Amino acid sequence: MSNKIWNFDILVDDCFVNFNTKKQEINPDHNDRLLSVANGFEDGSWRYRQFKEFVFSNIAETALSAQEREKLIDNDYGRLIEAAKHLRLVDKEQNGKGSEIAEIILYVKDLFQGSMETQMTLMKMTDAVCDDIKARIGIDRAKGTYPGYHYMRLTLGEFIETKYKVKDLAFGQLTEQFIHEYQAFATEEKGYAIDTVRHHLAVLKKICRLAYKKGYSEKCHFQHFALPQQSERTPRALSRESFEKIRDVKIPVYRKSHMLARDLFLFACYTGVSYADVVSITNENLYTDENGALWLKYRRKKNEHRASVKLLPEALVLINKYHSEDRETLFPLFRWSNLRRHMKALAALAGIKDDLCYHQARHSFASLITLEAGVPIETISRMLGHSDISTTQVYARVSPKKLFEDMDKFIKATKDFQLTL
Repeated sequence: MSNKIWNFDILVDDCFVNFNTKKQEINPDHNDRLLSVANGFEDGSWRYRQFKEFVFSNIAETALSAQEREKLIDNDYGRLIEAAKHLRLVDKEQNGKGSEIAEIILYVKDLFQGSMETQMTLMKMTDAVCDDIKARIGIDRAKGTYPGYHYMRLTLGEFIETKYKVKDLAFGQLTEQFIHEYQAFATEEKGYAIDTVRHHLAVLKKICRLAYKKGYSEKCHFQHFALPQQSERTPRALSRESFEKIRDVKIPVYRKSHMLARDLFLFACYTGVSYADVVSITNENLYTDENGALWLKYRRKKNEHRASVKLLPEALVLINKYHSEDRETLFPLFRWSNLRRHMKALAALAGIKDDLCYHQARHSFASLITLEAGVPIETISRMLGHSDISTTQVYARVSPKKLFEDMDKFIKATKDFQLTL
């Protein structure tokens, strides 16, 4: 028997004229459109006994009168078998419509799958989560958060239509195999990177967990499913040599966009400001302390955490260079897609062979500019606006130069110590 996925919507829209009644033993290859959905929605293997008991359990709701149902209290199974002999599989006059078996299947649909129009289903819950994220943009969610949820919703919908031939599924139809098949679909069919697949699966788990908490699902699906590990990434900070090449590269005057891209990158190296923040900070984010030093204080678009960094002279030069009364922001708007493209050009102009991306500047601030200068990692965490110092540890990597310097300091500080055993 072919390993097919059973579809209830196809079943109930079809008539039952071709139902095979001549053979004593039901053949699922002939009757799959009628029987298979009530048979378990599982892997396509035939479960005749399960189906038989399931149908008999529901005959009372369709083929029997109220008086007949009352008589089933003590001997329901035997009486149902007897009653089944009189079931009409096909109503010849109505071409299959209105027969008892059709009524049973329709009842099974409502019982097993529920009313797809009224109940909270997987795709409806996904839409609700996406709408919630969209509504919170600018409040406690960054604009860049929404696309990840949006594309997950598109991929999930495509998977359900491809695999199950329906547009939605009830939470009661989900099995543990569902999330494994969805992972395989996103990885193999769509060709997504492991980190993208991990995000999609994390959102799916979040949706199912929320459905369970709100009472839309009887169980918390996939709560024990382990997300695939994130791909290992090499440290993103620039080397001192690469940083100096970018800082000192000569850019022709007529290449204004390349110059702006380089200056935005350098400003991030000196302040740790991400792209989403550097294009939105204004003069209102600049503060002068009691000693006359200028600080940049802002709430990050990503998580609304406050970041505070004392501006280095190099950063002040860049702010003054792009100062304009015609706009509110400190720097001109530079669209992300254009900035990414200019990063590649900047690497070529500076003679850097490795790929260059804007976020490396934030890593370079943590490792190259601050940590190597002796700034404690706790302070760096506050400058970057991190909520967890473990996140800062990913950014602030100890370079060999820093390691040697710290060891020299340690040796110098302990040269007069005597070890007593």
